[in-house]
Amino acid sequence: MLLEELLFQIAVVIVIAAIFSLVAQRLHQPLIIAYILTGVVVGPQLFAFARDLDVFATMGQLGVAFLLFTVGLGLNWRSVRQVGGVAMATGIGQVLFTSLVGFFIARTLGFDTVASVYLAVAFSFSSTIIIVKLLIDKEDLDTLYGRISVGFLLVQDFIALLILLGLAAFRTESDLNIVLWQTLGKGLILVPIFWFISARVVPWLVTYAARAQELLFIFAIAWCFLIAGLLTWLGFGLEFGALIAGVTLSGTLFEREMQTRIRPLRDFFLIIFFVVLGTQLLFDNMAAFWWPAVAFSAFILMGNPLIVMLIMRVLGYHPRTGFLAGTTVAQISEFSFIVLGAGVALGHLPAEHLSFATIVGLATIALSSYMIAYNERIYNRVAFLFRWLEPEPGSTLERVWRKPRAQVALLGYHRIGQSALPSIRAMQLPYLVVDFNPRIVQELTAHGEPVVYGDVGDINFLSESGIEKARLIISAIPDIGISLTLLDYLRQKKCRGAIIVSVRTAEEARQCYAAGASYVIVPNMLGGEKFREFLEKKKLRVDGWNALGRAHQRTS
Repeated sequence: MLLEELLFQIAVVIVIAAIFSLVAQRLHQPLIIAYILTGVVVGPQLFAFARDLDVFATMGQLGVAFLLFTVGLGLNWRSVRQVGGVAMATGIGQVLFTSLVGFFIARTLGFDTVASVYLAVAFSFSSTIIIVKLLIDKEDLDTLYGRISVGFLLVQDFIALLILLGLAAFRTESDLNIVLWQTLGKGLILVPIFWFISARVVPWLVTYAARAQELLFIFAIAWCFLIAGLLTWLGFGLEFGALIAGVTLSGTLFEREMQTRIRPLRDFFLIIFFVVLGTQLLFDNMAAFWWPAVAFSAFILMGNPLIVMLIMRVLGYHPRTGFLAGTTVAQISEFSFIVLGAGVALGHLPAEHLSFATIVGLATIALSSYMIAYNERIYNRVAFLFRWLEPEPGSTLERVWRKPRAQVALLGYHRIGQSALPSIRAMQLPYLVVDFNPRIVQELTAHGEPVVYGDVGDINFLSESGIEKARLIISAIPDIGISLTLLDYLRQKKCRGAIIVSVRTAEEARQCYAAGASYVIVPNMLGGEKFREFLEKKKLRVDGWNALGRAHQRTS
């Protein structure tokens, strides 16, 4: 009877989640909101349909493990190396800034010193799970700001792990130095072991498992549980272990196939995770905390993105990149509740502080979901506020975009742009690469490539660049907003060259063709190597690209 009751509870939860998701989709709202609201409805605060919360919590943790495992599968050491410095600086800087300012806000609102420290530290962390889920839904996980965001979120998680280790040592009256040194020692031992396994053992195992798709699927799941379980037993946590499990498989030839196989499993259990998060929202004593909750929510929603933006600008990144990355830290984390819960268990905090955190969590998670979902549109509306942060492009443009004027412009170097560059060089014509990742610019400059730092989505930059005079313009940035901005600008300037842009879907491709694109790259439909073949055949022939574009438009 217990099994039947549990199956009934799961069925009710999934049906309600599906109904709320249909409504959210109809209203063009993030589905995470629907899942959290499902948790509120089925949880103990309202109808209590989900009574076996321990079972649901375990299922939710599986979703977290699969999510971070697939994130690890998608990581490559080159990307990590490119964003490692900015991720470290931004992650540490944002936690310190939020903690310091949050402490003074809490003291001003009347909280005592101990409570102020707990609240400030707890609210400095952002939710890796929510952010990664939203970035995956937007297909922005592999963008520049997406990779930077994941990087500094992992730094935040490591800081949270150290804090939780400290609280655990306090609870057991252990020596904190001993706990930290033990953790560091374990890490130093495990790093070379995992490196050896990843380089020598994993490729052979994966190649053998890939002989059958079902075998590859079960191998991937087993590997995830093996590494995650081992690192959890060693005290590093399930999330960290699942991420490392994915990273050790990331260099294989079959990572995409494993991601594809695990994705449906991941999505199902992640729904349960967000439902469980909704069931944990407490509404007791909320009336007493509404004003402090408004103050802290406003600070997290606006202060965190601003400090991330400023830190990244100091490191040389364009304000647009900083703004997009900043929107990902505008909410509190599941670690926030864990830290505050530990404070309550230790007797440092009264239990009603968890109700206060619930209000802040619900407000920031809901609003930041919209901020991430529509961050490009928001930036386009408020970009004028950040003109003072933009670099002076004049001298660089004059130095690089000089006579003989570039006849080929490559906008965006990541992925397709990187594949296209060798063919562009082979044309033996003046060309220019434009990117707003300062590390890419430095790398290409060091290799003698004609490159300029700039935001292609900025009309001011486009007007200063004179890009409309190029005979072939290739935008390898799969962003519909940037593509339409570029096409509109070039149409106004009566550009006569071939214009190639990138988008994510066939519907976006149709919009770009209607706006005057000669050809539209849809990465899911056309890979970088295939585009390179087209580029070598068509070169600068505008009529050829237009004909190819018309054919592509008919098929898509």
